[in-house]
Amino acid sequence: MTSALHVTQACKRFGTTQALDGAEVTLERGQLLLLLGPNGAGKTTLIRAVAGRVRLDRGEIELLGQKLNGANSVRRSLGIVPQEIALYPLLTARENLEVFGRFHGLAGAALAERVQWALNWTDLGDRDREPIRGFSGGMKRRLNIACGVLHRPEVVLLDEPTVGVDPQSRERIWEMLERLKQAGASLVLTTHQLDEAQTRGDRIVIIDHGKTIAAGTFAELVERTVGTSRQVTLTLDRPLPKPLDGLAMDRGGKTVRIQAADVAAELPPLLERVRAAGCLVEDVAVQSPTLQLVFLHLTGRELRE
Repeated sequence: MTSALHVTQACKRFGTTQALDGAEVTLERGQLLLLLGPNGAGKTTLIRAVAGRVRLDRGEIELLGQKLNGANSVRRSLGIVPQEIALYPLLTARENLEVFGRFHGLAGAALAERVQWALNWTDLGDRDREPIRGFSGGMKRRLNIACGVLHRPEVVLLDEPTVGVDPQSRERIWEMLERLKQAGASLVLTTHQLDEAQTRGDRIVIIDHGKTIAAGTFAELVERTVGTSRQVTLTLDRPLPKPLDGLAMDRGGKTVRIQAADVAAELPPLLERVRAAGCLVEDVAVQSPTLQLVFLHLTGRELRE
């Protein structure tokens, strides 16, 4: 079976800025792919190129096995959810859905069925007659997503769909996306919420300076970059009287750390060494590798704005 989306050697320059410089992305059918990168890495340009809003200077985009071009009917299988709220504030939720449904070519009973589905899917059925200008940010986000998928697209592009919403709204949005995936849709999602990306995505692609610098599952990226060892941190009741071999200490000596490949085997001897040095352990913290550590390892720690 062909991939849902395949981007090869995507290049795009805006004046002197090389926004994309050979980026490659493959989305398999039924997958939720997280597209990550620092600010200015090229994520949004790539999404816009797939959506048809940006024409690549070089490279190819295949959607459901067909090369995309301006007149290609396969684009009807694509759903697009922009980061900006693209709704009409003076219209009600139902009216917005009806308008966007018609934009997608729906009419009559098919439109009515999809509008009702969307209201149920977003939990907005009891607010469907209210102008959306009074909606919360989370409600607008949910409606924004619904307007992009009314036509049952097989591939959905979502640019920061959880940005600026509270934790409850984020959880509701992720539940909505999981239901889309279960119904057979393939999703590409950009986000800066790395804690969410670590647990929600089937696969992760990281781009920087317009290039794909890593791709794989979270476990695969960890193994290739920061490694699978855990950081063990001990907080002591008093500073160690002298350094102990293999332990990293803070300046005060009350916090010590090691990298442990096997916490169960290495922690008991460590605790015994600390006790023998005359100290008591007040707290033990074990930190597993995170997507944030992987991301910083690959892209650097400098802030880009």
